[in-house]
Amino acid sequence: MAFAPAPAPGSFTPSLAKVTAKRSEIGDVVTLDLETPPGSMEHARPGQFNMLYAFGVGEVAISISGNANGRLEHTIRAVGAVSQALADLEPGTSIGIRGPFGAGWPVGTQTDKNKDIVIVAGGLGLAPLRPVVRDILAHRDRYGRVFILVGSRNPEAILYDEELRDWRKRFDLEVEVTVDYAGRGWRGNVGAVTCLIGNAGFDPESSVAMVCGPEIMMRFVAGALVDAGMPDHRIHLSMERNMKCAVGLCGRCQFGPTFICKDGPVMSYDTLRPLLAIGEL
Repeated sequence: MAFAPAPAPGSFTPSLAKVTAKRSEIGDVVTLDLETPPGSMEHARPGQFNMLYAFGVGEVAISISGNANGRLEHTIRAVGAVSQALADLEPGTSIGIRGPFGAGWPVGTQTDKNKDIVIVAGGLGLAPLRPVVRDILAHRDRYGRVFILVGSRNPEAILYDEELRDWRKRFDLEVEVTVDYAGRGWRGNVGAVTCLIGNAGFDPESSVAMVCGPEIMMRFVAGALVDAGMPDHRIHLSMERNMKCAVGLCGRCQFGPTFICKDGPVMSYDTLRPLLAIGEL
């Protein structure tokens, strides 16, 4: 009988991290800046996640939304007991952290070199993609045209609004934002984020797409990209399932023959397409 490889030493043992700053983003969403043990997170890649432990409450998987200048960022929506406990933390308090875990985005690899980059985010899905944008800006000469397409429920729910405004001021990025519902003061796009794909001038044969958001949104975005001529293997989605152990042992995040915590969360569409076609998998 074949057994799964044993987890790396310390995979189940949280390290101690300190909250150094806290920022309110939108509604029930906050970003925590964490100071982690030296050498523990420098190798974290865009798209990976950590397990954050609120002492006395529990542990939850949270994507890394920033990792620069010794500051590790996690953007958290308070939707349950653990995430609420994390969102309630104040600077100076401590939390447990395990990671980084999972497969990241294909940024900084031969896969994306000299390619057009199409980044599509829906709602809180911009958080795992934010480190990609920052990495691209730090190595801008590696890429062709860069398109950032963001969808939000309404203008008040746009994540990182100030940072998006800074990106839009640049001449080497093309940034478009759309909302499902808009008030009288909104002068931008209205409609699903898929509506932005047709107007983006990327070359589908030499582009790489990175998509994150609600699963139903990603299905439609991937379909629209394929319809535009982009090959399945150049479309990458970040899946979200209920992850518990983070090392593929508990089976909580099994998705067909894969485990999102170790085979993902970032996976190519040629792998995901047949699985996403199965209802309620």
